[in-house]
Amino acid sequence: MARRPADRSCTRTLATLETDMADKNVVVHSYNLDGETRCVDVFRRSDGTFGFEEYRREPEDGRGWYPIGHHGDRRFTTASDALTQAKVSVDWLAAIVKDA
Repeated sequence: MARRPADRSCTRTLATLETDMADKNVVVHSYNLDGETRCVDVFRRSDGTFGFEEYRREPEDGRGWYPIGHHGDRRFTTASDALTQAKVSVDWLAAIVKDA
């Protein structure tokens, strides 16, 4: 499963992630549900495969984002393939990502 550090924002830039986490998953797309309590990240692994994970946070709690979807171990050859499956697997995502 993709591991998301508790202090990481769902909206960090690709350049920042590549610099800070060269040997870890790099987020290539991030989508937030209104209210920013849930998000889905599509990421690239160091082996060149892609995956996705759904995360949740409780703003009043302060511990940050934690995975809730259990999708992080799934592997795809492209980011587009990962996003397509994420839209099928995460009930709210397709309404937010219509053209990708």
